[in-house]
Amino acid sequence: MKTKIRMFLFTIGISFIGFGMYRGEVNTVLTKAINICLECIGIG
Repeated sequence: MKTKIRMFLFTIGISFIGFGMYRGEVNTVLTKAINICLECIGIG
């Protein structure tokens, strides 16, 4: 039973990642991550 739940959640997670990539969210996430890193270092 646990294996089925894990595989279901894994499939859902991969589907959401694929959907986000399809919508073009990769650039948004990457830009926000870069800004956060630069703010922590103190460059930006």
